[in-house]
Amino acid sequence: MDKLILYMQYPFVRYALIVGTLIALCSSLLGVTLVLKRFSFIGDGLSHVAFGAIAIASIFSIEGKMVLVLPITIISAILLLRTGQNTRVKGDAAIAMISVGALAFGYLLMNLFGTSANLTGDVCSTLFGSTSILTLTQSEVWICVVLSILVVVLFILFYNKLFAVTFDENFAKAIGTNVNGYNLLIATVIAIIIVLSMNLVGSLLISALIIFPALSAMRLFGSFKKVTVFSAFISVVCALTGIFISILAGTPVGSTIVATQVAAFAVCCLVGSVMGGIRT
Repeated sequence: MDKLILYMQYPFVRYALIVGTLIALCSSLLGVTLVLKRFSFIGDGLSHVAFGAIAIASIFSIEGKMVLVLPITIISAILLLRTGQNTRVKGDAAIAMISVGALAFGYLLMNLFGTSANLTGDVCSTLFGSTSILTLTQSEVWICVVLSILVVVLFILFYNKLFAVTFDENFAKAIGTNVNGYNLLIATVIAIIIVLSMNLVGSLLISALIIFPALSAMRLFGSFKKVTVFSAFISVVCALTGIFISILAGTPVGSTIVATQVAAFAVCCLVGSVMGGIRT
């Protein structure tokens, strides 16, 4: 505890806790919708696109990488949504195509044109998060705060419409809901979350932030609202626990957070199986 109190005096630790909490909250909100729509691995596809965009930003020595990465990821999310609706290219195939292609081109560009003396370290940090969450600047924290507030506000404002689109798109269309527009909103918001999550867990582990909290909540509850609320709660708890363990034990932040989420999922599965009647 004394060691933890000592570390809390450093601004970079406080920044990590703030950003980690906000990212965990935002990713869990949309995670329930993506899991129910069977579009869970959109996080993988978009995170690899973000990796490619980061590679381009590094090559051209762009300081504010988010200025380039965010628009490219949002455009890719829209294209992924459109491609996934194509009868010739199904959603899972579209994700795999974009995911593998972007990851390969990103790594190829970094090898061919990269100027960093520690290419392996840069790639590892981008893919797995490493300690990048502990090197955030104040401006990056404020950008994360603003974008996180935007995500939460959008989710609250359009909660009922997202609920309708998630469970029955045909019925939503029949009652006059702009299904394509709300799917576009989901894709855009998830793209923002992906970009924010890069510093926390890296591009290869982002899907864990989206999938595990939602699946853990579904082991215990059957109501969409209850699943969403508990998913947000367990996601934030796991993120904070993972960051604290990482700081004290010196383990990689992203991997530690994911490990705590896996443990939480196992506990929820156990509780759900023992108390089979708890789901309401």
